[in-house]
Amino acid sequence: MSRIAECFTDLRARGRKAVIPYIVAGDPGVELTVELMFALVESGADIIELGVPFSDPMSEGPVIQRAHERALERGMRLRGVFDVMSEFRKHNQKTPVLLMGYANPVEHMGHAQFADHAAASGVDALLTVDIPPEEVEGLNRELRRVGMDNIFLIAPTTPVDRMDRIAEEASGFIYYVSLKGVTGAGNLDREAVARSVAEIRTHTTLPICVGFGIKDGPSAAAVAAVSDGVVMGSALVQRLADVAEAGGDDAAVLVAARELLGDIREHVDSTASNAA
Repeated sequence: MSRIAECFTDLRARGRKAVIPYIVAGDPGVELTVELMFALVESGADIIELGVPFSDPMSEGPVIQRAHERALERGMRLRGVFDVMSEFRKHNQKTPVLLMGYANPVEHMGHAQFADHAAASGVDALLTVDIPPEEVEGLNRELRRVGMDNIFLIAPTTPVDRMDRIAEEASGFIYYVSLKGVTGAGNLDREAVARSVAEIRTHTTLPICVGFGIKDGPSAAAVAAVSDGVVMGSALVQRLADVAEAGGDDAAVLVAARELLGDIREHVDSTASNAA
């Protein structure tokens, strides 16, 4: 059983929902990334989504695009992300980590080499925004060889028949994109999310986590009430950038991360408790 499967099994047994923060490797600092990962775990993260910096992050809004640019300027590349993971795994063998990125770096490295390096560094899963299920066979074969999950996105515009195809190729969990558009845009419609999650459940037994539009504790709680977990990226990335750009040192950045994640965790747990 993968770390991700074990995580969701444990969460279900305890009546909890997953909290999955997203950060970009190398932002707001290369040396700070591992410390940030530890701080997020300490503050209640169940799974970490680690962004692989890319020059054309097409699904991202301005906040995360700028984070990618800053990380690339600092020299962070895919192999550097593996180094971050290896350092993290020296002290944490439990928390699942998925890499979120785009096809180009994976294709450039080669599926087999990517899978070998990722698994050796302790990566648990991959989410590539721009590799559709029709084109994933070769990559999936290599990921399965090393025991890594492949996370797929389902959007509000995804046709019902395509959900079946995605469910066939996906493992770990399904990431439901709650909004049309890029990360950080729009406002959540809880009832629409609930209807979509219910529809997706008719196509898969995998956990369903919801991202895009999770800005604070109340929005996380609303989504957690109708799903298996929440993914929060833009709000966290912006908070960390604000602190760093205001002259805050590494300690201040870590405090900001702990405060925001702690608030998200508290709201999500409160929702689960009320439901019970």
